[in-house]
Amino acid sequence: MSQKTNQVEVSLLGKTHQFACTEGQEAALLDAAALLNSTVEEMKQRSSIRTEHNALLMAALHLCHDLQAQKTAQEGLITKLSSHLTSSEE
Repeated sequence: MSQKTNQVEVSLLGKTHQFACTEGQEAALLDAAALLNSTVEEMKQRSSIRTEHNALLMAALHLCHDLQAQKTAQEGLITKLSSHLTSSEE
């Protein structure tokens, strides 16, 4: 059975867009758009980037880098926890 979706209006870079969103995830989508918008503004202020397109690309790269760093840290913690659990069972 497919999940119900709703149309959500999101503002990105001063323009309004409609996105389909799984019911119950509307707030998460709006939060993600707000994070993207703030990161784009931060990129524009921190560097010489002036076009919205380039600022958007830099923001996307920045957010992806943060996500990768979090995944790497999480994997390290899982490995460390597994090691401790294995050694405590012996």
